[in-house]
Amino acid sequence: MSEKTKLPPLADPDSLKQSISARESWRIFGIMAEFVEATERLAAIRPAVSIFGSARTKPDSPYYQLTEQTARLLSDAGFSVISGGGPGIMEAANKGAFFGKSPSVGLNIQLPHEQTGNPYQDISQTFRHFFARKYMFVKFASAYVVMPGGFGTLDELMEALTLIQTGKSRPIPIILVHAPFWRGLVDWFRETLVSEGTISPDDLDLIQVIDQPEDIVEAIFKHYETRGFDPLPYEREMLLNL
Repeated sequence: MSEKTKLPPLADPDSLKQSISARESWRIFGIMAEFVEATERLAAIRPAVSIFGSARTKPDSPYYQLTEQTARLLSDAGFSVISGGGPGIMEAANKGAFFGKSPSVGLNIQLPHEQTGNPYQDISQTFRHFFARKYMFVKFASAYVVMPGGFGTLDELMEALTLIQTGKSRPIPIILVHAPFWRGLVDWFRETLVSEGTISPDDLDLIQVIDQPEDIVEAIFKHYETRGFDPLPYEREMLLNL
């Protein structure tokens, strides 16, 4: 091998290890900063409803229009509306809330593709880390409204179900919108997960399937009719230990 084609010497293993360790330490400070900044900015938005759904949904889709109408009703009823801040269903949720009476909140995520912020956000917060963003969706939500979506939507849905099922988060309404889209998943929960004993039949009560925007708002108010929207003292403790 000639001088020109010789490979550079490998980095010293100890130096490389120290460099990685230093970067990891600084990364932890960055994560802490995300939590602190987002918590301070979102502290005043309660009560709030988090709305999830596909980033790929077009404005002429019935799902987009259904989401926009639902968000507008929620906003006019006094709920801040939280979305992922991007296009598709997220945009529809922010748009409906933006023209309503309560704040429209976007929790944006830095991604290599798909995610661009929509213009309908009264409060916009950008995250680098999915887990910090997901924490904020749960911490500040009085309800989850889940529109048709893909892997990201399912991820948020399963996160909420797991936290409530295991007692790590307070019970809140989890509403799946548009029964034909969700029927296969709910049937699989019942016919496979329950029958195999991997979840209990009562776990299905954590989910409601509702089609009409007015009924979604009504279901959320019904859940809280004997208490306020603010977390109870023991629920505050739960949220501190998410």
